[in-house]
Amino acid sequence: MTAWNAHWRDATLATLAAQPWDLIVIGGGISGAGILREAARRGWRCLLLEQRDFAWGTSSRSSKMVHGGLRYIASGQWRLTRDSVRERQRLLDEAPGLVDAMGFVMPHYRGAFPGPRVFGGLLTVYDALAGRRNHRFVSAPQLHFLAPGVKAPGLLGGSCFVDALTDDARLVMRVLAEARADGACVVNGVQVTGLLRENGRVCGVQAQDSESGAALTLGCRMLAVATGAWAERLRPPSAGSQLRPLRGSHLLVPGWRLPVAQALSFIHAQDRRPVFVFPWEGATVIGTTDLDHREDLDQSASISTDEVQYLLAACAQQFPQARVTAQDVLSTWSGVRPVVGSGAGKPSNATREHVLWREPGCVTLAGGKLTTFRPQAIEVLRACAEELGRSVEDNGAPVFAPVPALEIPGLNPSQWRRLAGRHGRDLPRLAQLVAQLGSDTVGATATLWAELAFAAEQELVLHLDDLLLRRTRLGLLLADGGAAYLGQIRLLCQPRLGWNDGRWADEEQRYRALWRRYHGVPADAPLSTTDLL
Repeated sequence: MTAWNAHWRDATLATLAAQPWDLIVIGGGISGAGILREAARRGWRCLLLEQRDFAWGTSSRSSKMVHGGLRYIASGQWRLTRDSVRERQRLLDEAPGLVDAMGFVMPHYRGAFPGPRVFGGLLTVYDALAGRRNHRFVSAPQLHFLAPGVKAPGLLGGSCFVDALTDDARLVMRVLAEARADGACVVNGVQVTGLLRENGRVCGVQAQDSESGAALTLGCRMLAVATGAWAERLRPPSAGSQLRPLRGSHLLVPGWRLPVAQALSFIHAQDRRPVFVFPWEGATVIGTTDLDHREDLDQSASISTDEVQYLLAACAQQFPQARVTAQDVLSTWSGVRPVVGSGAGKPSNATREHVLWREPGCVTLAGGKLTTFRPQAIEVLRACAEELGRSVEDNGAPVFAPVPALEIPGLNPSQWRRLAGRHGRDLPRLAQLVAQLGSDTVGATATLWAELAFAAEQELVLHLDDLLLRRTRLGLLLADGGAAYLGQIRLLCQPRLGWNDGRWADEEQRYRALWRRYHGVPADAPLSTTDLL
């Protein structure tokens, strides 16, 4: 696997049109990455094109949960839950340090729904689908020990169960790395502007390099569209609209401000929706909302003042003594879920099942979940294979190759596990950078300076936000998007990125404006907990 840097990108773009691609995948989120990975392992000549950056959309802005979808059981989506719990376990087994088990607890209050028996029955079914018992009931005193500060009046106890958390953007990057190791080609900053058709069949794409403006014409035997909320952009106008974009927003506060050792799931008093408070990367996440997203999809989604109030109200409801306010928020993020539906009914009741839209030469994946990206990818590949006269079987092969057995002096076991999970095959190069730069972390985060250097060198960073919001999560975890560290980051990364002083200054200005607009707190957000409930 050759170095994946800006020089590689320039050289590769010049050769794309001459390649006889079996499959072109459009979309660099988890769905596109999964399709590419499954195609590459089977020896297909395949290319992935991403119009902005890998995981730029929903796949870096999710709730970070790899879960079976407990609530889908209640709505009768048994197959989705079964597939999800199985894939969750697969990811836990294959990618420790990237996908890790997390304890969840649902508190129960006198006279409130769901009660311990109802929820316990739901968990029994959940465990049966997963093939293992993984839940228990704890008393009110035990729950106060597990979740200090939780609302006490009427508390009966809590139901404890297990799901998993991940760094969604790093999950995408590792899946892409596996695809590249099997021969796939992957390029970001290339927008597909139209489809080529011959005798009524899709046979390629028209594209444009977002960096240089250069036009590209690329042929392929099959096209797979995995662009999430943008899935209808390339469909014929006669197909109509079948997607319902739903926005989910989150608040991130310092771990010390709202310390939780595991995820707390509870019902919001305002609309009876389940919401979560959970630890992630040393901080605490409060989320998520679920509402129709009516803004321009070509602009990053951002949290509204009403959503900030809703999430702060949830926090005040369940942790009344914490008095968390907008001033405590480190950052926010909002993702748009590509839900298939008519737009009728409550957003939270919309199905998370995926569908395939097919036309000659092209398969479009619409909907779906992060957890089930692998079986979704195989389903897409099977549909493509039918048109190529091939067959695709699910042989259960692992998504991730084993991590090299390698000691890295200076790292404790937890740090090694984290690096191995996030970087997999690339761990030897990380080890070299740790040897050069040491094992210091950036501020109070778990991110090593060596990880920043690696991303700048090897992970096709086109803009500063790629580096700070997706290759690493420093822009979310550090106050003001990491502004206090930008000088040090510049000294380390500017030479590796090959940017001159003018380019760095432009990138920094662009990043600060982007962070304020899409990851900060709206200026009119409430500054106190008064009247939140």
